[in-house]
Amino acid sequence: MFTEFTDFEVRITDAPYRTSGGLIWPGTVRIVYTDPEKEKTLEEYYGYAPAEMIYQMIREGRDINLSECFIEKFSLTEYRSLQKLEAKSYVKLGAFSARRSFFNCSSRIDFSFAEFSGDTVDFEATVFARGMVSFNSASFADCSLNMSYVLFRNGNIDFANCRFGKGQISFKNSKFHTGSKDFQYTCFGDGEVLFVNTDFGDGDVSFINSSFGQGTVSFKVARFGQGKVDFHYAKFGGGEISFERTEFGNGKVDFRMAEFNESRINFNRSSFGNGEVTFEGSELKGGKLLFRKASVGEGLFSFEQALYPEAEVFFDGTDFGKGTITFQKARIRHLSLRSCQMNDYVDLRMQEAALVDLSDTVIRDIIDLTPYDSPVAIRTLKISGMRLPGRIYIDWFANNLPSMILSQEQATEREISEQFRILKLNFNATGRFSYEDRAYVLFRRYEALADRKERIAKNPWSALWEYPVYAFKWLVFDKIGLYATAPGRVLVSVIAFWFGFGILFYLAELLHLGHTQSAVNNPDHLSMLSQSFYHSAITFFTIGYGDVYPQGLTRLLSALEGFTGVFMMSYFTVAFVRKILR
Repeated sequence: MFTEFTDFEVRITDAPYRTSGGLIWPGTVRIVYTDPEKEKTLEEYYGYAPAEMIYQMIREGRDINLSECFIEKFSLTEYRSLQKLEAKSYVKLGAFSARRSFFNCSSRIDFSFAEFSGDTVDFEATVFARGMVSFNSASFADCSLNMSYVLFRNGNIDFANCRFGKGQISFKNSKFHTGSKDFQYTCFGDGEVLFVNTDFGDGDVSFINSSFGQGTVSFKVARFGQGKVDFHYAKFGGGEISFERTEFGNGKVDFRMAEFNESRINFNRSSFGNGEVTFEGSELKGGKLLFRKASVGEGLFSFEQALYPEAEVFFDGTDFGKGTITFQKARIRHLSLRSCQMNDYVDLRMQEAALVDLSDTVIRDIIDLTPYDSPVAIRTLKISGMRLPGRIYIDWFANNLPSMILSQEQATEREISEQFRILKLNFNATGRFSYEDRAYVLFRRYEALADRKERIAKNPWSALWEYPVYAFKWLVFDKIGLYATAPGRVLVSVIAFWFGFGILFYLAELLHLGHTQSAVNNPDHLSMLSQSFYHSAITFFTIGYGDVYPQGLTRLLSALEGFTGVFMMSYFTVAFVRKILR
């Protein structure tokens, strides 16, 4: 059906018109479509169906077939008035077909409070040229509604309060012009609901408080123009829900308080304009919400207080534009933001999450994970491969950060070390130097483990020397001074070394393996033990008075202690200066 035209001209003649189905109508209608230059683009012929004949068919309870007809007036409100019925009484319609028809009404095209009882209500390829289309409060029982390839030139559409059963509802490939599209409080039943490739045009689209059953709901490759898209308080059954490659305009997209039951919801490759996108307070009991490779504009993107305690949410590869992103107080079992572009403030102060995955994501602004007025309970955080021109605000203790990183399943030591390196650099940039030191220690520990593991994997014989080297590094670099981040621990180690060498000198004396001799005849009458500790002190700190000198094996111990003393004092100096001068 030809659906795009600028204007049209109607000519009605008395010549009977025979439809392809064999029905004969009392007149023929010739419609000439024109383009903006008033040039003829297409010519169509229809049967003329006067309102009186249609009303008579309704009154007699006959099946109504208006296919290939031109309808100048159709109003069930007028019909009720003529039949002296209550204003909101239902009008029973049997089988109804208006395929490839043309409605051109000066006022409303009124199907309000219609009660359809046939198998199918068929408007495929029909043009609603003039007049608002209203199916307000219509009842379709288990009928299928076919609105595929329909053109609504008056974009004001009213399907509010409709009731559907198990039949399919299809608006595939239909086009709405500018106006308000109202599906509020509509019950779509358990059949498929298809808005595939539907062009909603400009104007608000409302599905507020609408309910969808167990069937598939698809808005795949649909297009929304300027105006609000509102699914506020909508309820979805357990069927698949698809907004894949859907184009949302610059208006607000509102799924606040929507209930998705246990569904698979697909927003993959969808695009959003610069309006606000909100799923605030929405509920998904189980299943998956997919936002992979979507595109978001400059408005607020909110999943605040979203309740998805057993669901998985994937935003992998999404470009979030410049708008604020918030998951504050949300409960999501698995939130994946892998390979995303985040250019503005991101609030990840979630009430509960088993896993938040930020691997390979580019952060250009701030990610906020620091608890303020409520706790942040994220069990596992993955930031492997993250690019961080921006900042992460997270507390080492309040967030239990080490546990968040170390609880990753199947993560290698190299991946864990890389994540602590990212955190180390981040804490340095945010001025949290004590947290920087803690992250640095864990980075070096897991880096050492990864190095040992990778080298042994390449050459199993290298285990003969890799384990001793690793043990030496573990003792000297880690345990003695926490990789030069703990001067207090180095100082304690200094005292331990001094005391240890003093004991060794004393034991050498007892075992007659060596001797510490006073060059000045021991004027203070120091005992053997005291002289051993005195010699250990002046040797360790390389004071070198010369009043006590070693003999025998103690010469070797003295040389070793001298080197150890120089090394440990240098170690202490580096650790102390690193703590103070930052």
